[in-house]
Amino acid sequence: MPQVRLISPEGKQLGILDTAKAVNLALENGLDLVEVAPNATPPVCRIMDFGKYVYEEQKKTSHVKSTASKIKEIEFTARIADGDFFTKARHAEEFLAHGNKVKLRLKFRGREMAHTEIGFALMKRAVGELIGMGHPDADPKLIGRNIHVMLTPLPVNKRKPKWHVEGSEQQAIDDGPDLGHDDDDEGDEAESSAPKST
Repeated sequence: MPQVRLISPEGKQLGILDTAKAVNLALENGLDLVEVAPNATPPVCRIMDFGKYVYEEQKKTSHVKSTASKIKEIEFTARIADGDFFTKARHAEEFLAHGNKVKLRLKFRGREMAHTEIGFALMKRAVGELIGMGHPDADPKLIGRNIHVMLTPLPVNKRKPKWHVEGSEQQAIDDGPDLGHDDDDEGDEAESSAPKST
């Protein structure tokens, strides 16, 4: 390619120049000559720091990935039992504690659509349980057969967990089957298993 349309590092058009002159101009500035539109006539080149450009592009794509994975969804039904409700609320609280947005979704089945007020009451209850960890972006909305509400986590210093406490993630250790006796009763068993003299 004998000539290129050149763009300066600031984004100004410098016009059509010989390729050798464009390369020398880029080297004088200590930057690279990068072809940004090869199919144009003449091809468009820009003087820039190519390493910095690649780094910024990677940063943009990685930011998009991390944002996309920060929305977690919890699904409820209109006739959910209390135990299941609190389990799902605890999971939502954990997601909010990690800084994720949480989408609460209540799914109506069959004739449950005739009583959407039950669903709205349940969603308001769920939002009320999680109010110490996040705030709703909007009121719950009925969309089709589902009620949706999005919760955004509060700033870390304003979060008040109801169930999930940081550092209390220890799980009980199962050390085998329970044989029907406590470990502290071993001495009593030794005495009772000894033959008695009469």
